[in-house]
Amino acid sequence: QAHFVESGGGLVHPGGSLTLSCVASAFAFSRYGMRWVRQAPGKGIEWVSSIDEDSEKIYYADFAKGRFTISRDNAKSTLYLQMNNLKPEDTAVYYCSYVGGRGQGTQVTVSS
Repeated sequence: QAHFVESGGGLVHPGGSLTLSCVASAFAFSRYGMRWVRQAPGKGIEWVSSIDEDSEKIYYADFAKGRFTISRDNAKSTLYLQMNNLKPEDTAVYYCSYVGGRGQGTQVTVSS
């Protein structure tokens, strides 16, 4: 069964940056497209960004365009999300996911 461990979240001031990582195990990581999704307090799951197996097709939600960068290292079975110019509305638990499931998430809090 696929297992994901996200890390890199934390408390950051508005305008700050964070890089999230997601390490996959027991999973053919290089064969699957991956996504980052998030869930803000009291809200549903929101898609953030997607990347295909070969990093050739990358997509972002409108709120992420120009601020977030998704990437992956198939040799390390790791997915990344570089987040710049963070805003309070980016506060959420961020999850890496694929068609079959997702990790436990990492908390990102943007506050002054």
